[in-house]
Formats: sequence, C-alpha cells, structure tokens
Amino acid sequence: MIPTVILGAWARRSAESIFSAINVIVFLCLDGLECILCMVYRFLDSFFEGKPSSCYCVHDGEICDDGVRGDVPESEDELSESLHGRKNVIRGMKILKSARRRGIAAGPKKRVVGGGNGVSEGIPVRWSDCRCQACISWINDKEQKLHLAVKESSIVSSDGMSPENVIFLHGFLSSSSLWTELVFPNLSESVAAGHRLFAVDLLGFGKSPKPRDCFYTLRDHIEMIEKSVISPFQLDSFHIVAHSMGCVIAVALASKYHKSVKSVTLTASPYFPSAKGDPSLTALRTLAGKRMWPPQQFGTSVMSWYEHLGRCICFIICRNHRTWEMIIRLVTRRRHTHHSAWHTMHNVICGGMKLMDGYLETLRRSQVKIFVVHGDRDRVVPLEHSIGIKLMVPDAVFNIIRGANHNSVILGREREYVRFLERAWDPSSSTSTKIRGCKAG
Repeated sequence: MIPTVILGAWARRSAESIFSAINVIVFLCLDGLECILCMVYRFLDSFFEGKPSSCYCVHDGEICDDGVRGDVPESEDELSESLHGRKNVIRGMKILKSARRRGIAAGPKKRVVGGGNGVSEGIPVRWSDCRCQACISWINDKEQKLHLAVKESSIVSSDGMSPENVIFLHGFLSSSSLWTELVFPNLSESVAAGHRLFAVDLLGFGKSPKPRDCFYTLRDHIEMIEKSVISPFQLDSFHIVAHSMGCVIAVALASKYHKSVKSVTLTASPYFPSAKGDPSLTALRTLAGKRMWPPQQFGTSVMSWYEHLGRCICFIICRNHRTWEMIIRLVTRRRHTHHSAWHTMHNVICGGMKLMDGYLETLRRSQVKIFVVHGDRDRVVPLEHSIGIKLMVPDAVFNIIRGANHNSVILGREREYVRFLERAWDPSSSTSTKIRGCKAG
C-alpha cells in the first residue's frame, strides 16, 4: 500500500515537472516569436503607412522603436507598469537589442490622450484593422462621442421629480448589448417607468470611437463618459452598474462624482490591494499569468503578454470577422481593435489597480452605497477579489452567487440579477442593509 502511494505521488510530481518544463519552453518560443513579429510589423507598418507604429518592446525609460519615447499623458502614472514591465527573455539579449536599434526609423509618432477629435492624423485605422462600415462608422461622427443605448422613462413620478438615472458599463471585449438584451427587457414596468437607463459602449469597443492615437487610460474613459452621457443629459444624480473591467471604470467615475452617485453595483469586479507590491504587475501575473492550461488561460496570457502576437490574432479574427460570422452563422457585437483592447487591458484592468484603494476610500468616506455581486466559481476573476473590496469597504453589501462563473453571474439568471438591481436602487428596500443568503467569506 505504502509503495503504491509513494509511486503515485512520484508520478504526479514528475508529470507536474514535465508540464512545467513544457510551459517554460512554449513561452520561451513565444518570446522569440514576439521579437521577430516586432520587426515584421515595423516593416509592414512602414510599407503600408509610411512609418512604423510605436510599441512597448522596450523597458520604460529606454529608447522607443521610433527613436524616442514619444508623447505620453500629462501624468505618466496613468500608464500601467505592465506595459513595459512584461519580461521577455529573448528581448533582453544584447545582440537582439542592437539588431532592433539598427532598424529604427527616424521620426517619432505623435499620440494624443483625450481631447481633440480622437482621430489620428492621416489614417484613422491601422491597415491590419477591419475597415467594414460597421467597424469604422464612428469616424463619421464629428462629435466623437460614445455610442449609447438610452431607454427613457415612460412617466414622471407623482411628486413631479425627475426619473432616476442609471449608467451601465460593460466588461472587457463586450458591449452595451450585455445590458440592452439581458437587463433592460427584464425590468419591472414600475422600475422601467421611473428610471432612465444609459447603456454605454466604452471607448474602443462596440460602436464607439476607436482612435489609434489614444492610450485608453482611466482618464480617457471617464472623460468620454462625461462628454457623452453626464454633460449632454445633465445628470445631477445617478446609479452605476458595471461588470468585470467596467467595475474599475465605475469605481473611478463614482469617486469623481461621489456627491452625485446614489449607488454602485460591482459585478465580478477585479481588485488587488495597492499595498502588495506593484498592483499593475500583480494583476497581469494573476489574471493573465503565463500558463498553458486551461486553454482560456493560455489565450488570455498570449493576448496580454505579447503585443505583436496578439495583433496577429486580431488580424486573423477581428479584421476578418465577417468571414468568421458567415462560417459560424453567428453575428457578434464585440467590435474592437487590437490597439484599443491592448491598452485598455493594461491601462485600465492592470494600471487601474494601483488607484482602486484611493477610489474605494473616497466612496467609503462619502458613504456611497456599494453592492458587490460575484460568482463563487469565477475562474477569470476569483471570488477573493470581491472579498478584498468588502474588506476595504465593510459597509458594502456582498452577494455571493453559488455555482455562478464570470458570465453566468448574469447570463442565465437575468431575472434574479435584475430583481437585485431594483432592490439596490430602491432606498426603502432591505437590500440596502442586508441580502438574504449572502456570505462574506
């Protein structure tokens, strides 16, 4: 019996060692491929657009691909450390650095953050991005505002007060259709009548603008929401509902408008305490660590760690989405560019983590009502993230959905989710103090 147990443990350890070795070899090969693709894209960008696009294949403070570091936001803290902090063994070799610098083209590429019309000088989209009408329709919008799905209230309350406003923010690689198709139709008539709903396509996603000269920082996203929703509709008070990545933007927005926000509902929110090292790199290693298994994790790793390899995948899938849609007979609304997805991943999901504690502290002091919803089987953003938010804001209402993952926390249980939202928006509801069946650990 004992030899069998020992043999089984030895076999397990051996298998783990072999798999770890394969994992290292695979990502080492990807490191090399990324370096090759960097030079390939420099050549192709120069050929199709006249000059190479800048990239993050150097460490912060070194010479950029186009000879200089280029224009950066007013506060460099807006950029995530994960952009330059991604380690690449092959890239660090001196012989490769010399080869890359010999191929540097003269002339920096100017990049703009916020403001302006959001369209690059010359070519508004990369040659490797899709140019179908559905993907570039935003270019014709002179005001360059976010695409909105607005559901107006049908009646005015008896006391003459205006209807309450709710802003919905989707997650990474998603769009406003998450809310318009799953939440809006399930609202009760009384709530729908007394609330004005705004489902936003975030900057760089869906039908919203996807400027190639933008860093897609938290500030960029907040400014576009202000420009497209808060200012034109003159919102003096509002609720915020968000899912996944949208929660980071929601917390930042609520912190800025803490005197106007009535409640914030965070669904499957990522969170890393800023006290534990660099939260940006911690977020990258945790949410998108270099692992081959499971397959979804491998895909996330490739798209988050390898800028040029990810661009190749986007070229094959996103640029040719009409062909894929025809093949699989499925029309997708997840429209984005590699540039918008790459920078949002790093500057919002990763970079936003170093600011979350400050934002949450502002909301705590302002006594803004925070509702946290999370599935206990979420492998994309584990439950521990929301537990961290609960520890940071003890008064937050914490609702664990048993058996739900990152998507099924909403999908498949739309009515339950909507009933929860309705109670959260109702100041007289017991939801504001206690949720039946909730658990904080």
